[in-house]
Amino acid sequence: MTLDESQRKKVAEWIAGGLKLSEIQNRLASELGVRMTYMDVRFLVDDLKLTPKDIEPPKPIAPVAAPAGPPPQKSAGGLKVEDAPAPESSISGVAVSVDQLARPGAVVSGKVTFSDGKKADWYIDQTGRLGLAPQETGYRPPAADVQQFQMALEAELSKMGM
Repeated sequence: MTLDESQRKKVAEWIAGGLKLSEIQNRLASELGVRMTYMDVRFLVDDLKLTPKDIEPPKPIAPVAAPAGPPPQKSAGGLKVEDAPAPESSISGVAVSVDQLARPGAVVSGKVTFSDGKKADWYIDQTGRLGLAPQETGYRPPAADVQQFQMALEAELSKMGM
C-alpha cells in the first residue's frame, strides 16, 4: 500500500518524535485509517529513508571502587601469589568477594554478606547460572539485597575482566 505525501510527512514527524514502529503502526490505523503489518511499517520507514530514534539506555550506577592494594606478585611459574583474600565490592551494605580458586563445578565463585549480616556462598556454573548457598538453612535475602548483590557482583567481575 502506498501513502500520499501528507501521510508520509506524518510518519516522518512520528519518527522524529521518537515513536516506535509498533506505535506508528497503531497510529496509521487509528488516525489515517491505513492498516499495515509491522513488517510493512518497517519497509515503509526504510523506503522513506528514516531512522527511528534509539531509546537512551538508563545510565549505570557507578560501582564503589575497592581499595587499591599492591599488584599481585608472580611466582616462577607465572601464577598469582596472594596472601590476602580477593578484594570485596560493597554496594549499599552488601559485600561481595571473589574466590581465588573457584569451587568444584563452578566457573567462578565467592562469598557475599547481606545488609542483615547473613552470609552466603555464590557461584556461577558452566551454563552461566548464578547460584546462592546461604550458610543458614532456609535463609532468603531481602529482594533489595539480591538486586544490590547482583550489581556488586557484576561490578566485581567486570574489574576482573569477566
